[in-house]
Amino acid sequence: MFEYEAIARQPIFYLFIAFSALLSFGYFWGKRVNERLFRSAFEELVSVVKPVEQTFTNIGGLIGYHANLVMPKKGAVESVNATITFLPRHSWLWMPFSKLIRKYDRLFITLQLRQTPIAEGHLIEAAYARFRGPKITNAANLHHEQIPWGNRDFILYHGSNRIRDRLRSFVANHPDPGTLRHIAIVPEQKKCFIFMIPKKGQVARSLSPVYQWIPTVMKQEEK
Repeated sequence: MFEYEAIARQPIFYLFIAFSALLSFGYFWGKRVNERLFRSAFEELVSVVKPVEQTFTNIGGLIGYHANLVMPKKGAVESVNATITFLPRHSWLWMPFSKLIRKYDRLFITLQLRQTPIAEGHLIEAAYARFRGPKITNAANLHHEQIPWGNRDFILYHGSNRIRDRLRSFVANHPDPGTLRHIAIVPEQKKCFIFMIPKKGQVARSLSPVYQWIPTVMKQEEK
């Protein structure tokens, strides 16, 4: 008993208590921040695509959620799948390392298209492509060029002049990429893949122009 009383009077004991309290505060603070970001991002996603059915699933504890959205029978998009992953704000010990490795929160959106796109095309931020960006499987068979978009440099990959012109026109009509970092049109899968940073209040602003533009890259538009 006296031994424990002596430990309790040591400065290191109070430092341990304070450190534990700080980590506990960080856990609940980070949990609230990530949950608010999740709700904001997915509410904005739903407001843009307007599904008829929606299912949200938690993945990875406090750092991820998945959405499965069923679209109306009429329209260019058949279904939407989205996965959002967050920096571990609830773990202040791991957060600095994650910030260095992953840099930011991530929102991946997959649009399953009803019609086949005219050709493969990508708009990918050059810095994102260099830093742990996705590997474009068919890159060797695509033409590419670097173009400015807003205050960032993007690489435009294209499998035909038609998709190149569509992508260039999209950039010209929307001079600010917002939080978009990658748009991929993949005819073989009849899909459009979108990657963005899910900042609060900016998901709809960045996603809506892409979603409205999608019908213009369908083969039926070539008739």
